[in-house]
Amino acid sequence: MGPFILTFFIVMFILLMQFIWKYIDDFMGKGLDYWIIAELLFYASANLVSLALPLAVLLSSIMTFGNLAENYELVAMKSSGLSLIRIMLPLIVFILLLSGGAFYFNNVLSPLANLKFKSLLWDVTHTKPSLELKEGIFYNGIDGYSIRVSEKDQNSNRLYDVLIYQHEEKNPGNRRVIRAREGEMSKTPDGRYLKLKLIDGSSYDEMGNENDLSHPHIKSEFEEDDIILDLSGFEMQRTDEDLWKNHMKMMSMEQLKESIDSLQNTRQNRVDNFKRYLRGNVSLTDSTELKRDTVPILTFSELSTIEKRRVINVSINMTRNAKNYMNRTHKEMDNREEYIDKHKIEWHRKLTLSFACVVLFFVGAPLGAIIKKGGLGLPVVFSVIFFLVFHITSISGENMVESNVLSPFTGMWLSSMVLLPIAIFLTYKAAKDAALFDRDTYIRVLNRIRTIFRAKEGDAF
Repeated sequence: MGPFILTFFIVMFILLMQFIWKYIDDFMGKGLDYWIIAELLFYASANLVSLALPLAVLLSSIMTFGNLAENYELVAMKSSGLSLIRIMLPLIVFILLLSGGAFYFNNVLSPLANLKFKSLLWDVTHTKPSLELKEGIFYNGIDGYSIRVSEKDQNSNRLYDVLIYQHEEKNPGNRRVIRAREGEMSKTPDGRYLKLKLIDGSSYDEMGNENDLSHPHIKSEFEEDDIILDLSGFEMQRTDEDLWKNHMKMMSMEQLKESIDSLQNTRQNRVDNFKRYLRGNVSLTDSTELKRDTVPILTFSELSTIEKRRVINVSINMTRNAKNYMNRTHKEMDNREEYIDKHKIEWHRKLTLSFACVVLFFVGAPLGAIIKKGGLGLPVVFSVIFFLVFHITSISGENMVESNVLSPFTGMWLSSMVLLPIAIFLTYKAAKDAALFDRDTYIRVLNRIRTIFRAKEGDAF
């Protein structure tokens, strides 16, 4: 349990740091509360369990049985009549329980956490940066205003040489300009409004519509003037989580199954409509089957030149329209099939994590018994190698499913198909006490091969 918990939280910490560096620009300068960032990181960790849990199982199993083998405890237990599988039985039960918990987490808790994570991340990334006036630069973060200050006192919030352009939706442009020698900023107690107190200034206002050439121009001077700015747009607005609940990552297996059935029915109805269109517009009736007694029919050779051209033009237009419709329908069917495959990917993902924990345990435990090394040295090397195999095959399988190269079942279970024979092989070798990584064993085999070849060369001469 010690290596498992330690490894799990170390991997989670590393992956969370990667997430923070990815979105660090979206967090900075927005005045977010610490509890909002903590909540976002908590929900983000739900997406990282699928990477941290298999690696923790693999590394801790190698370390556990590597320590047992290195201290000759496996030898003592085997000498008392216990097989390797019997020794592994308590941990097998633990891994099965862990896999059941991983399935419950993937099917129930992970969709809920993904829903809250997606909604909160959207709110955070679309929150305006907090108000910050920089010297000599126009600030346009407040709707309807463009503010520039030449100098600012950081300690007293005192502003000097303030220039403000006020915009209106009904009269766009710089219709009103305010300039003051100095000013002072302060927020209301509830933080919703910013009070900008201007001293010794003047304002210029162009009244009327910009299309009216006779509109008046008003200029006024003031010793002191107050401007109230609304800061509600800087607060983080929470969106409705129901906007994201229909995404495939936010669904359980039951919901995914219902969504897949609905999408397949919609696709089949679209295919049926396409077939009806072809029968009605492309599959023309054979003229030899028509009754000539009721309808006079002329062959193409009997038509005049103008009628022939008219028939050819109509045929070309019908063919062109049918071709364009077929191409659009073909692309639409591909998009629908790709969307259905994404739902199937998420459905299989609920199971692959649980099964991966079992497979990687049967890779790590026999491997630790074979290499007979504990600690964080050689076990970490082997863990990284096998985890890269698992992760690369998982990503490759998922990409091949999205590229329509493999079926969703084959692509999502590709990593398990690759590692399962390795797990069976390592378990068999460890149960037979095979010296799989013993250098002397391979040297003896090479010497035996050399002896055989030398004997054959001697017989040949």
